[in-house]
Amino acid sequence: MARDFRRTHLDGHALHPQTQMTAFGYDPTLSEGAVKPPVFLTSTFVFDSAEQGAEFFDVVAGRKPAPTGMGAGGLVYSRFNHPNLEIVEDRLAIYDHAETALVTASGMAAISAVALSYLRPGDSIVHYTPLYGGTETLLGKVFPQWGIHPFAFTDGASAEALEEALGEAARQGPVKMVYLETPANPTNALTDLALVRQTVDQWSRGSGQRPIIVCDNTMLGPVFQQPLDFGVDICVYSLTKYVGGHSDLVAGGITGSRDMLRPVRQTRSAYGFQLDPHSSWMLSRSMETLSLRMERAAESGRKVAAWLATNPHIPCKVLHPEHPASERDRAIYARQCSGPGSTFSFVVADDRPLAFRILNPLQIFKLAVSLGGTESLICHPASTTHSGVPAEARSMSGVNEGLIRLSVGLEHPDDLIRDLDQAFRRAAANAPQAVLSIAQGAGP
Repeated sequence: MARDFRRTHLDGHALHPQTQMTAFGYDPTLSEGAVKPPVFLTSTFVFDSAEQGAEFFDVVAGRKPAPTGMGAGGLVYSRFNHPNLEIVEDRLAIYDHAETALVTASGMAAISAVALSYLRPGDSIVHYTPLYGGTETLLGKVFPQWGIHPFAFTDGASAEALEEALGEAARQGPVKMVYLETPANPTNALTDLALVRQTVDQWSRGSGQRPIIVCDNTMLGPVFQQPLDFGVDICVYSLTKYVGGHSDLVAGGITGSRDMLRPVRQTRSAYGFQLDPHSSWMLSRSMETLSLRMERAAESGRKVAAWLATNPHIPCKVLHPEHPASERDRAIYARQCSGPGSTFSFVVADDRPLAFRILNPLQIFKLAVSLGGTESLICHPASTTHSGVPAEARSMSGVNEGLIRLSVGLEHPDDLIRDLDQAFRRAAANAPQAVLSIAQGAGP
């Protein structure tokens, strides 16, 4: 019996993503029976005929849709597509409940490709803050150079806050995009995605054109959150993080409907934002263990967060989805997320020396930016990832000198807690009493 390697159901039942990550989109008979796809190290592809070459170019150039069964439109040149890229895109779309997906050379390339496809000089963009530091820099420093006007709001669960930002932005120029990140990096604040869609729909009835809604799903996706199910138009990812999962590659992803991603695909090809075959192959390998890694790290993260919240050395406030600041946040998490992820922050006194006293003695946690790898990482966002964000904007969004972000990896949680315990103990012994007194205000 011939096997269908694009099968989504078996015996009337939908296959789980974990199953599809091991085989979907790859036919071993096309590669000498190899059970795993080879790395296709080629820049160009041979056509069966001149007519086929013309047809493929019509598709990749966007002049006609891809015929059924042709994937992204036939293989032409590796700046447009290649087999390793298409395998990852097919599998990412499955996890994110999307019609299609695109993979890019980095998360910032993914965001830039979407922006270049949908924003023009004179337009306005409304965005939640805080965001990943690189995104904050893109919106706050680069976009204005393009003539695009950014407007921020800080309460992702308030229709009034979003409406106010939309109104202010519309006075400057047409509002073409609402950009979100939930949970927020690094505060883990949650945005109510369904509420955002409802608010944007209602606000747009008078203007005649609805801004597209874009969400960075890096922190929980694609395993614990699927924003497209809640009315988001496009999801973007740093696939460097959990999807890659081993801190050994840089990549980005975009998911959505075919119609929404059609112009983005053309932008990616024009600017050369695609990912190389070897990194794409590494991503496909990593996706086979994605749910296992994210679930294990999330469970360890729960234990680390619980220790931090009750540690006997330095009072701190834990910013973790399962330590909600309010019943409103608890309800959003229950409705929108299926797990907490393993990247979160804690806040001690608003004092950089105290934060550094905690960080420097750590032995297992590595002092490094990024997240989602097998190893546990920890950093001080105000002096690293968000150091390029103006101090006033950092303060407005809660990124102060006492905030420390950690990404829990696959080490044993008892060892991670022991590492934090010795670091907190040393920091408390060496910190001025006045600072520790201030820290009481940072506690829960």
